[in-house]
Amino acid sequence: MANPHFTPGPSDTAPLAPVPGGPTRPPGNRALLLRGAGLVAIAVVAGLVWFLIRHDSTPDQPVARPAETKPAFDFKLVEGPAKATDCAANAYSGAKKYFQDNPCTSLSRALYTVQSGDAKALVSVVLVTMPSAEKATELKQLTDRDGTGNVSDLVRDGTYHESGAPKLSGEQADYESQTSGADVTLVLTDFYGGHRDPQLLNRIAKNALKLSGNLR
Repeated sequence: MANPHFTPGPSDTAPLAPVPGGPTRPPGNRALLLRGAGLVAIAVVAGLVWFLIRHDSTPDQPVARPAETKPAFDFKLVEGPAKATDCAANAYSGAKKYFQDNPCTSLSRALYTVQSGDAKALVSVVLVTMPSAEKATELKQLTDRDGTGNVSDLVRDGTYHESGAPKLSGEQADYESQTSGADVTLVLTDFYGGHRDPQLLNRIAKNALKLSGNLR
């Protein structure tokens, strides 16, 4: 039976009441910076993921092709295109011999006139297709040399009749050539009336190379 007058000893003490804590300390500047940096990192990662998702799901867009370059001069067709398959029959000198040993696949010839100020020029454009790019290069190297002949233009072979038309195979004529695969383009041009302007004539010849596409 318990003693109603029991006095608790040192080991029988009652639980202590909790001590109220002090005021909560606000987070310092360093903590705020760390939180802000974390939010920024999350936003960057989320944006990157979204970009990758959109990039993978967007169909490829067609690549725009550059517009074809047009001649700088207004070339007017006056004869042709005259087409053939026997290049040897339409060539002279060393070029004729070359075609006899190396027949072409096709030949197309045309004549154009072009007016620049008070100067008028007649332009021969010839498109020769050889069996291979190698043969095309050989033909160009041949015709690029002086005295080796060429394909007959439509003035030289008598197809084009015009009073006062210049002889395109004369010494004053300008010559240009180019290859594209098995195709060879040959250009001869000269002014009417004995006009002389070598720089202008060369510009006309270089621009006339772009007309080869019209001869196919």
